[in-house]
Amino acid sequence: MKGLKLSFLLILVTAGLFAQQVLQLPSEIQNAYTKGTRNLNGKPGSSYWQNTADYEIKASFDPGTRLLKGNIEIDYVNNSPDTLKQIWFKLYPNLYKKGVARKAKINERDLGDGLQISTFKIGSQMISAKARVIAGTNMSVAIAPMAPGKSVKVNISYSYVLNKGSHVRTGQVDEGSYFIAYFFPRIAVYDDIDGWNKYPYSGDEEFYNDFCVFKAELTVPKDYVVWATGDLLNATHVFQKEIVDRIQLAESSDEVVDVITKEDLENKNVTKGKQLNTWKFEANHVTDFVFAISDHYLWKSSSLVVDSATLRRTRVDAAFHPDHKDYYEVISFARKTVHAMSHTFPKWPFPYSHETIFDGLDQMEYPMMVNDNPVNKREDAITLTVHEIFHTMFPFYMGTNETKYAWMDEGWATIGEWLIAPMIDTNLIDLYGVAQTGATSGSKNDSPIITKTTALKGIGIFTSSYPKPGMGYLFIKDYLGDSLFTKALHHYIEQWQGKHPMPYDFFNSMNEGSGKNLNWFWQRWFFEDGVTDLAIAAVDNNEHGYAIKIKNKSAKHLPVDLQLEFSDGTFSKIHKTIGVWESGEDMITIQVLAAKSLKSVILGSSHVPDKDLSDNTFKVK
Repeated sequence: MKGLKLSFLLILVTAGLFAQQVLQLPSEIQNAYTKGTRNLNGKPGSSYWQNTADYEIKASFDPGTRLLKGNIEIDYVNNSPDTLKQIWFKLYPNLYKKGVARKAKINERDLGDGLQISTFKIGSQMISAKARVIAGTNMSVAIAPMAPGKSVKVNISYSYVLNKGSHVRTGQVDEGSYFIAYFFPRIAVYDDIDGWNKYPYSGDEEFYNDFCVFKAELTVPKDYVVWATGDLLNATHVFQKEIVDRIQLAESSDEVVDVITKEDLENKNVTKGKQLNTWKFEANHVTDFVFAISDHYLWKSSSLVVDSATLRRTRVDAAFHPDHKDYYEVISFARKTVHAMSHTFPKWPFPYSHETIFDGLDQMEYPMMVNDNPVNKREDAITLTVHEIFHTMFPFYMGTNETKYAWMDEGWATIGEWLIAPMIDTNLIDLYGVAQTGATSGSKNDSPIITKTTALKGIGIFTSSYPKPGMGYLFIKDYLGDSLFTKALHHYIEQWQGKHPMPYDFFNSMNEGSGKNLNWFWQRWFFEDGVTDLAIAAVDNNEHGYAIKIKNKSAKHLPVDLQLEFSDGTFSKIHKTIGVWESGEDMITIQVLAAKSLKSVILGSSHVPDKDLSDNTFKVK
């Protein structure tokens, strides 16, 4: 900045800090502390446990009829201290079953019979249709008592018809392309907080799954390529040699490799010529398994070093329709996102061997896969790619419960989008949800962030899940500084990756990791509702320059950003973190030491929501 150097002095109206606040604990969290499964310091307790399973999936899909037929064998392990007398299952294809309650809009023509079970066996016991209690997407089955530490084998043969329209995270994309998610019966989470996760899937809620091993054999007709969660084990058996060589090149190259080209598709020179090909995948310690197929998609691929210590690489793929021009750059956006996540924010090595961005009909994340619709604007392609890939860390690596606390993953994807998108395009300023947050703050549906996702209504479904928690993370990052924030966040990740953290685990872990009691902020921002509103109360001339008084008209802690315009046409900026409100007062004074006349003051910045902007500009007389 050219011109006169200015110094700024912040004067707090009162001294002293809040008394060290303690967050009010619900009974189920207090019980977890008592049982020793979780700790007040934010770490898993000495008695922490979680159940898991090995899934072996054999499925075939007929694109002509959209019939998916499968057999699944599950080796389920009861690591809990409880004797289980029933098992709850998730039957997600039943979202499209006639008569099922749902929030998603499904066209009548897409409704069918849902998931059909032909054989069902738990241990040595055959489970008859009468023994299955099915309510929408939930199914419970009584079992012989299963003691702690024991395991049981579950075998289910099933089928259903994949939806052609009403694409809710899964279904036919076009003639010859399909994204197939939630395609098998799976055992629900049984945890130390709620026991069985009985929240039904109605099309709006997202998911909560255990960390499991998936081995899948997927049979589809020739000319169809399969992309999926996990590593492809038999590439030489399903691909032509030229394709295998290109995949191997991409796995070791920083350059973008055209794995499947238009010429390959025209010459039918992609897959083996057998009538049916069986694709074998394996994924370890992940929360879900999905796959996608197409007989006419291009495939661009590249890889990069995600761990500087070990030089481990992650392969990034973009599979897309040749006519979707925005997708030709998606491979670059995806690669830069994985690089930024690994080396800048959250500065944690990307945890998986590959990430595939599939040209679909939704905007939804899965382990190692993304189902993203094409978009018209370049900036939308960037922010969408960043947002969905960032979900790799939250909820997949961290195992959060999206059915109850969407903010524990969507808020992170939002701040990831805000921070990483401008690294890809320096002209891009992403303001996703900021204006809506300010405008609707304090309104009827403006619920506290901590509100369970299932209880959110109206605009609160969006603001309390996406921008508000994203701002909470952003404001704490600003307050702590990059280094200390990264230290605290890494502490949280180290303690809870591969597990099931709940909100209090996050708050307490960040407190311990930073060495600061941040409850004064957590309480106001995450547990309380109300408007977000700052105002310039006064600008007074004094012997030292100018005293600018900022009024916090809300109960929320917000950063203070001022733009100062002087009479000689020069400008300057002042930034103060949320720390200025830590003392509990609602008025601060910022002293500007300046030898020249101040013309105007403007309050506000791009990521600070403000309900009433009429008092954010002050003309100095």
